Amino acid sequence: MSKTVIYETEVMFGDCDPAGIVFFANFSRWMDASSLNFFVKCGVPPWRELYKTTHIIGAPLLEIHTKFLKTATYGERLQIHTNVQEWRAKVLIQKHVVMRGDDVICEGTEIRALAVRLPGEDRIRAIPIPEDIKAKCM
Repeated sequence: MSKTVIYETEVMFGDCDPAGIVFFANFSRWMDASSLNFFVKCGVPPWRELYKTTHIIGAPLLEIHTKFLKTATYGERLQIHTNVQEWRAKVLIQKHVVMRGDDVICEGTEIRALAVRLPGEDRIRAIPIPEDIKAKCM
């Protein structure tokens, strides 16, 4: 397991469908923001800085699963609790729990890889997760 970091967002009118319920894709957007926030709060340098020394461009998303339990609407503040459930050789599994106070609104898991783009290459590729990054997140 790892540290748990909380990212907070306020639901805006434009985040909702005509019925006033948060459009499902916005939860993915907030979980993605919470993923980046997790690394930053754990002390991992911003991806642009990390690229200069390691060629790591970030942690692209490979797979996502979301389970919706309750609805949310505009004007509410949501907290996204994020941690790493599992570290594998080249991927990590992040867990996100979106809450409104004590109510769980939805839960999501994401599989991500740390990726590099080496000079002269067009494509990105996954690399083994560096131990120093893993240690900062534990």
